[in-house]
Amino acid sequence: MSRFRSYYRCQAASVEGFLQVLACNYLPHGYWFYVSGVVPEGKNPEVVDQKLIERYGVAISRQGRVRRKQAGLANLHYLRFGRYWVLLATHGTHEFFERERNNVRDARKIPIQFRDYSISVKRGGYLRKQDRRFPAVSDSRLRVRVQIGREVYRELKAWFLELATRRSAEALGRELYKVPFEPYAPVRQQMLNILRLVNRARKAAGLASLSPKVLRYRRRIVKPFETEVPRRLIAVDRRLNAMQVKVSAAEDAVGDERSEEGAG
Repeated sequence: MSRFRSYYRCQAASVEGFLQVLACNYLPHGYWFYVSGVVPEGKNPEVVDQKLIERYGVAISRQGRVRRKQAGLANLHYLRFGRYWVLLATHGTHEFFERERNNVRDARKIPIQFRDYSISVKRGGYLRKQDRRFPAVSDSRLRVRVQIGREVYRELKAWFLELATRRSAEALGRELYKVPFEPYAPVRQQMLNILRLVNRARKAAGLASLSPKVLRYRRRIVKPFETEVPRRLIAVDRRLNAMQVKVSAAEDAVGDERSEEGAG
């Protein structure tokens, strides 16, 4: 086993890092089936990490994942922040689906709930128009949607409607900018909806409207993990993987030769 596997990174350093890995690395690549949970108080989260990673063979190389996919086998990833963890799988055969058959969820149907966020995989709406003269084209691709959870969004909307006519435009703008949610596209749309309702209430009261510039539109790109894999071990793992590919190719060639001799 490669030493790189003992450095499988699964512990996110922040909420932003957890979301970034989930929404930009795992879900877009077909890791839609998941089981999630919380490490009980009194248990060491790192012990739970090691147990799940070893049980399901999560820590394999990129080349190993490719070979498993070609063989019709599922691949898994594991991610944790604090005491919350999620184990994700792709399509294919794997003991994970048998062991967790009563707990497995599909992110295309049931969103992952994490820290007041709702993360799902859905069909896209409409592609951005290149020319306004032509009708909008529907987006048939599956897209990852990170948005504010339904209940929290309702509370947030009610809170800002309560403040809409009681605060100055400057104070209200600062409150909107400080909303603690990373502005992924669905989150931006939710915040624009709140802003529109706030401006409608302010206009009815004869108050100045707020500019869309009061919202945050760019999310923070962060280093998602607390530890980095040493470059030396990455290089060693790549050399070992290259050797494994050559050995597999040689074994296949020998097998083909024996098949031909048997046929002759």
